[in-house]
Amino acid sequence: MPLRVVFMGTPRFAVPTLGELVAAGHELLAVYTQPPRAAGRGMMSRKSPVHEVAEGFGLAVRTPASLKPESETAELRRLQPDVVVVVAYGQILPRPILAVPAQGCLNLHASLLPRWRGAAPIERAIMAGDGETGAMVMRMEAGLDTGPVAISERTAIGPDETAGDLTERLSHRGADLMARALAALSRGVLTFTPQSEAGVTYARKIDKGETRIDWRRPAAAVHNHIRGLSPDPGAWLEVDFGKGLERVRVIRSTGSEGAGAPGTALDDRLAIACGDGAVRLLELQRAGRQPLKAEAFLRGTPIAAGSRLI
Repeated sequence: MPLRVVFMGTPRFAVPTLGELVAAGHELLAVYTQPPRAAGRGMMSRKSPVHEVAEGFGLAVRTPASLKPESETAELRRLQPDVVVVVAYGQILPRPILAVPAQGCLNLHASLLPRWRGAAPIERAIMAGDGETGAMVMRMEAGLDTGPVAISERTAIGPDETAGDLTERLSHRGADLMARALAALSRGVLTFTPQSEAGVTYARKIDKGETRIDWRRPAAAVHNHIRGLSPDPGAWLEVDFGKGLERVRVIRSTGSEGAGAPGTALDDRLAIACGDGAVRLLELQRAGRQPLKAEAFLRGTPIAAGSRLI
């Protein structure tokens, strides 16, 4: 039986779930997303990916700056949803909002809870060198990702997989999980299991101050740092191309052989020494330019063996 659903989500990660809900025939009462924001080189106002897709489906879109005002609770109550589905919305739902839907609020979270509760679970899992993660549908509570879990799926993290790669995979797996959860909810057979009290970790929001590459760290940690921050906000280094230091983002890397002073190019193909071992840079991006594979990047800006990257 179709449910009366309010959907809350913002980035591309949330788009597949919205599509699954529409395809399943649920009654989408409204889509909540973050307000349009200035972005890009021209700082033009842009709608979120969910906003654009929702309008394409002909759905009503709401973009409140905050859900705290009583007027927002009253508006949600007026819609009379059976359930609110939340996928990377970008706002904490206040207690009055959580209490509105008859069947509660279901959240899609991209980790194996209770590991990596919080804002950046995919990035933190990769940066920590985790070999496995997953997606979970949980019932929301006032605590940060503390609610009981209804359905989950585990997946291995590839040794060179970036946060962008993993986000794309989990967005589709998570969409399928949410569709299955709502199907069970509509039949009255969705059950929940409390999270373990052991193994809790928090995935704090990525701070720009932690994005610079520290070549003094072991090669595995440097590689995980690069791929965990790719493509955004991007790990970065500085190199002198003859006109002073220039910041370069590293999009992809892999392990390499060799040893040397941290930050030293060990060959002319971007094998860079770390505190222990080395990594090879596979894709890079200069400021204001498109990302390039290492071979193409080096044709325009050669980096010789012995060069120092800062």
